[in-house]
Amino acid sequence: MSSTMQSARPAKTVVLAEQWRRYQDTRDRVVRDQLILAYSPMVKYLAGRMKSRMPPHVDVADLISFGLGGLIHAVERFDPDQGVAFELYATTRIRGAILDEMRAQDWVPRSVRQEARAIDRATTDLTRRLQRVPTETEVADELSMTPEELRASLLRISDGRVVALDAPRSFGGDDGYEASLGDTLADPDTTDPGASVDAADVTEILAHAIEQLDGRKQIILGLRYHEQLTFAEIGEVLSLTQSRVSQLHTAAVFEMRAFLPADLAA
Repeated sequence: MSSTMQSARPAKTVVLAEQWRRYQDTRDRVVRDQLILAYSPMVKYLAGRMKSRMPPHVDVADLISFGLGGLIHAVERFDPDQGVAFELYATTRIRGAILDEMRAQDWVPRSVRQEARAIDRATTDLTRRLQRVPTETEVADELSMTPEELRASLLRISDGRVVALDAPRSFGGDDGYEASLGDTLADPDTTDPGASVDAADVTEILAHAIEQLDGRKQIILGLRYHEQLTFAEIGEVLSLTQSRVSQLHTAAVFEMRAFLPADLAA
């Protein structure tokens, strides 16, 4: 890497820090727009990643448009004194804006929603009765299905809904810390930037829920949310078909929800 490129990054960081200081002091709209422009590549990147998890008819240009609204909101609401990096804060806002708009359009078929609710209830009821994660066969029996029919249903749900772990969760206050369930998966190579005790409590609850899953599902969640792999790439790692990875991922989400308090599982 040339010395010119190495010196460019610190210079950009200094410029952004100065813009943040000016915006916090003046709330000047021109400075706000400069910050939005500086961070706009985040929106394109996140929209592209989320597009890979959605049905083919979803247009990435629409996702970018939705995400820009989240970025604007993030710039306007960000408080540097909270001790959380803007990139982390903005990521949850951008994802949340995209997901909110997708839900508002209600593009998931009613039949798929009904299937999801039925599997969710069955998984939760069995988990409470058995005091463990139910097997695929047990869930299928509870729903009067064959295991093959259950797998087909899980695949329809996975193909027809936004990934549940991407849904942003608020951890308190009108301007409180937010993260998605996926953001709370433990990463041994990073430190937790959160400044909230509530966020730490939620992370502990989620970690306990993840620990109840079988090893293969834990690996799938880790590869999906930490390594940002697609289902096809995860299938190559685990020697599974893409559809089977998708089924297992959806089942893992339902199983996790069975171990969460009502306010987090909702």
